[in-house]
Amino acid sequence: MSRRLSMQDVADRQSIAVFRPRWRFGSYEIFSVKPMEEKLEELKSRLRDIEQEMSKPEVSRDQKRIRVLNTEHAHLAPIVQKYDEYRRVTREFADAGELFKSERDPAMKEMLSEELQQLELKEEKLKETLLVMLIPKDPNSGKDILMEIRAGTGGDEAALFGAELMRMYTRYCDIKGWRVEIIEINTTEIGGYKEVIFSVRNADAYDNLKFESGTHRVQRIPTTEAGGRIHTSAVTVAVLPEAEEDEIQINPDDLRIDVYRSSGHGGQSVNTTDSAVRITHIPTGIVVTCQNERSQLQNRESALRVLRGKLFDLELQRIEEEQARLKGKHVEAGWGNQIRSYVLQPYQMVKDLRTDVEIGNTGAVLDGEIDPFIQAWLKEQVGAMGT
Repeated sequence: MSRRLSMQDVADRQSIAVFRPRWRFGSYEIFSVKPMEEKLEELKSRLRDIEQEMSKPEVSRDQKRIRVLNTEHAHLAPIVQKYDEYRRVTREFADAGELFKSERDPAMKEMLSEELQQLELKEEKLKETLLVMLIPKDPNSGKDILMEIRAGTGGDEAALFGAELMRMYTRYCDIKGWRVEIIEINTTEIGGYKEVIFSVRNADAYDNLKFESGTHRVQRIPTTEAGGRIHTSAVTVAVLPEAEEDEIQINPDDLRIDVYRSSGHGGQSVNTTDSAVRITHIPTGIVVTCQNERSQLQNRESALRVLRGKLFDLELQRIEEEQARLKGKHVEAGWGNQIRSYVLQPYQMVKDLRTDVEIGNTGAVLDGEIDPFIQAWLKEQVGAMGT
């Protein structure tokens, strides 16, 4: 039986809802209830303005403006929907509290006490959800992404783990209902991936997966190990926002484009025509290859997509480093930092090294259940807002 609330409990709880100056989220004090609700009311008003603007005939004919409004609408609508649910729950709690205070029948008070506790838990969960949703959006929020998985130290074992990470992310996207498109795969003879590049198409992909960039380390006895010794291997993951052509201008004179005969899976023309493409961006030295498509033209377009993403990421890093320099802060270069450890032998555990979240069910993690790591890191960002 859950604890029965007293009249003083309800009175205290209701006064907290009105006067408590700050919320606590984990170990951080974030911001007061009133400013949060004011912000949410502003977002609700902004959503109404967007919907009114989108209904105007002159706006509907402006494709660029409609694209901007659609992106903002897609971001705001779920927040406003969750806020409306939060307000409904707070009203229900207030109404149940009034009934609890005036009720004299013990059985009814017991029932109302349990209802109040359930509503309080629901309200707290909605608060946490809203806090995460109110994290300031990255300018690239809503973009499709490119993900690159590359085998690092460990040879064939690292390549095998790269294939497992590819499956993990593909399963995660399947669970979310996001579309995955393979752009380039470089395989080993035993089925591993030296490198794989794929796109994820969904407005939520970048916000959820951008923090997956970094080094993923695995510890286990490889299938290639005859002596039963435990090996440690590493795979690097890069998450790049897809850049539009008007966001990254590439000078054709800066490109060296080579074509050659494909050697991997593709269409009927693979191994019979020079359909594979290698593009070198001379100023930066970035090299991108693609042979996964059926034609040279398709491979060229796919390679340019990846090149734009990498150049866009370079520009984002440059801006971040410049902003950090002006603020006197240090920024880790690149995306080579270790973020997660997958221990599969002698015991089983996956640990995120940034949040210290640990999961013992390694099979579930490698089957795509990585939301606990992603949500914990998002909450860390909420905490950082309060410091």
